[in-house]
Amino acid sequence: MPDGIVALGEIVTTHGIGGWLKLNPYNFDSPLLSTLSEVILVKDEAHTSIEVESARPHRRQMLLKLCGIDDIESARRWVGSTVAVPEEALAPPTPGQYYHYQVIGLEVFDTNGGRIGIVTQILSTPGSELYVVAGLDKEHLIPAVKEMISEVDLAAGRMIVDLPAGLLDL
Repeated sequence: MPDGIVALGEIVTTHGIGGWLKLNPYNFDSPLLSTLSEVILVKDEAHTSIEVESARPHRRQMLLKLCGIDDIESARRWVGSTVAVPEEALAPPTPGQYYHYQVIGLEVFDTNGGRIGIVTQILSTPGSELYVVAGLDKEHLIPAVKEMISEVDLAAGRMIVDLPAGLLDL
């Protein structure tokens, strides 16, 4: 994503014949997608701003109806697009909370200063979110819970974790 643009999810298919699109949101629990009046569709390096006519949850996806996309043929051209918003459209997170896009790319260290790797992805699970951390020789899954995350320093681009013995060996 270009600077100042935050990805919210990916359009994976059409829904019906009336121009609706199915979106896999990166954070299904966020109420933001239901309240947006405009989004940016990013596909093949092109960015298109478009008004949101309607949005509603559908299983673990969102259905989007965008202005001017009124039939299945018009909708098909947007499959594979990323839905994004300008960063200023996001409400500031509460202290101690972070948006997904802010955590991706952070370097992860243990409490002794040992480098574990870089956060490459966040997986949402029923129990908690998991940070996927690419280490030198393998990926690690670190639960995103306050008991294990000692510090997140966005300005320095790092995260300090206090992990139970053996977690990195899994």
